[in-house]
Amino acid sequence: MNKTHLSLGKWRGLQQCATQRGALVTMAIDQRNNLRQSLRPDNPDAVTPAEMVTFKTEVVSVLSQVAPSVLMDPEVGAAQCVAAGALSGQNGLMVAVEATGYAGNATERQSRLLPNWGVAKSRRMGASAVKLLVYYHPDAPNARDMEDFVKQVAEDSLANDIAFFLEPLSYSPDPSKKNLASEEKRRVVIASARNLVVPGVDVVKAEFPLEIKEQPDERHWAEACAELSAACAVPWVLLSAGVNYEIVFCARSLVA
Repeated sequence: MNKTHLSLGKWRGLQQCATQRGALVTMAIDQRNNLRQSLRPDNPDAVTPAEMVTFKTEVVSVLSQVAPSVLMDPEVGAAQCVAAGALSGQNGLMVAVEATGYAGNATERQSRLLPNWGVAKSRRMGASAVKLLVYYHPDAPNARDMEDFVKQVAEDSLANDIAFFLEPLSYSPDPSKKNLASEEKRRVVIASARNLVVPGVDVVKAEFPLEIKEQPDERHWAEACAELSAACAVPWVLLSAGVNYEIVFCARSLVA
């Protein structure tokens, strides 16, 4: 990344989210609905905000000692961890701006901002960067709406001079297909990088661009990653996606 192409505020924010060697490393704990499900699988709705705050504070106080930056939500994470002293001033703070889940139906997913939150408020609370998760499929009826949505958040990041991490997630707009086949996932992940990266987007948090169970040959992995790099106008980092670290994530990372 050439820092001469970035404003000072964005460059400084990226520095705060990276190691001394310049590697972007972030511990993500911005989960909300998924965390409720993990804490109480039998009754996730019974999980209280206080329980989530306690859990996140305890995790952040330990793992922030080895991670240069932490991604948190503004509901039960960021402010609470900062106020409790769980997050050191030496750590970068990345704040999610999207509402958890999505509106609409599963085949036309509508990402949206968290009510009464946004880029400007994240900057005012001292965030180094903001993160936006957006569900996207180029063939979905609302694809243009999602492109415009990302563009608006990117413009807000420029206006507030804060680093912007974009996290596109693929999905199937076909109700008869729950998951994307490997080749379609490759097409969608690459189209996301091509269509959603606009001025203001600084880093893409990308899904691995194919399904390794369907295509176990690492030569195909390398080809897909190279195609993603060619399509993406900014640096991209690999989403962990909750996969096994040693067996799956490390193998993907080496190829990427």
